[in-house]
Amino acid sequence: MNRGLKFLDLFAGAGGLSEGFIQAGFEPVAHIESDKAACFTLRTRMAYHYLKDRDRVELYADYLNGILSRPDFYEQVPERIIKSVINAEIGDETLPDIFRRVDALLDNCRLDLIVGGPPCQAYSLIGRSRDLNRMKGDKRNYLYNYYAKFLKRYKPLYFVFENVTGLLSAKNEDGSRYFDAMLSLFRECGYKTDFLNLSAENYGVLQRRKRIILVGRRGKETDFYPEPDEWNPDTCVREIFCDLPTIAAGEGVPGPCNVGPYHGPYQYKAGIRNDDLPVTWHQARPNTEQDLEIYRIAVDQWNKKKTRLNYNMLPPRLKTHRHRNSFLDRFKVVAWDLPFSHTVVAHIAKDGHYYIHPDVNQNRSITPREAARLQTFPDSYYFESVRDVPRRTPAFRQIGNAVPVLLARKIADKLQEVWL
Repeated sequence: MNRGLKFLDLFAGAGGLSEGFIQAGFEPVAHIESDKAACFTLRTRMAYHYLKDRDRVELYADYLNGILSRPDFYEQVPERIIKSVINAEIGDETLPDIFRRVDALLDNCRLDLIVGGPPCQAYSLIGRSRDLNRMKGDKRNYLYNYYAKFLKRYKPLYFVFENVTGLLSAKNEDGSRYFDAMLSLFRECGYKTDFLNLSAENYGVLQRRKRIILVGRRGKETDFYPEPDEWNPDTCVREIFCDLPTIAAGEGVPGPCNVGPYHGPYQYKAGIRNDDLPVTWHQARPNTEQDLEIYRIAVDQWNKKKTRLNYNMLPPRLKTHRHRNSFLDRFKVVAWDLPFSHTVVAHIAKDGHYYIHPDVNQNRSITPREAARLQTFPDSYYFESVRDVPRRTPAFRQIGNAVPVLLARKIADKLQEVWL
């Protein structure tokens, strides 16, 4: 990996935020993540970067093509690369061991930056609406306290904390905002903070996805916020799908697929397309005949009227869901003639209906690779699974929970400019 400013990624997920910072030249010291499948994804990505920086990326291609098993592939890189991904839930009992492992990986070097954001369910408006207690008392509300413990221990010059916009309104049992308590705690740790509500479509991502990006700087300096440069490409969502093979519901494979030629600039400029490595995870989940009929209705309505399907407007024979007072847009079409789609969500792994392919000839939900492209993950990014979890589920969950890579890259690029 390129030698640069060293960072630690907390609550790393599949590494969308981290990937953007790596592309900008930052060097990851460690990733800490509780999800087992996501940790394998991170290890595979760290191995990829190690091999790429040493012109040995053909070994990564061998892994994607099934020539190397995962254990054999991991043996191609130093053990410290694999161990830099720490599979642990951050808490009082685990913190001493996590600190010990991060200290060993730092090897007496200074940590320059901490990035990451706790799981968003506790702060999201959807999460609160689904929970009977509106997430009050949920331990995930207080994970920022552990973030502060890392700031106190390692004293990086900067930190970048991301989360959903619901963070600004989420309240404790006493009516106080978690966000206010968070800012106060960060001040106690010695950091000035500033934040913006950034929407990904303003930075080259073909997806409307809003995130609170809070940046802290150690000391008393103000006016340091690394506001990223905007990019509004003259393209539409069709660019994400145009070169992927046509498949129907239940078709495709998690392994390599043959992509068609691509002559546009967007995929290259956004860092998505890589002509030298296999494209994976273009696999559509199977659907019932009833769902496929609803898909056809949803796509036809969008193509003719440019309106989304309301579940309650379906014929009675197709309305089998009990709850009809909320989430009435669960059958949502990706409009490929618009400059951006709606937010890719993690719960597509559960219902598979939130996004439907806009091509009536591909009557299906979108694939993990299509979702990954909407999140601007490079095509070379492989989303791992574990034996006891179905393959499609962890891929969608990891993709939906991630920060768009291009947005992270834009933030990281600007942070490089204002570093000192």
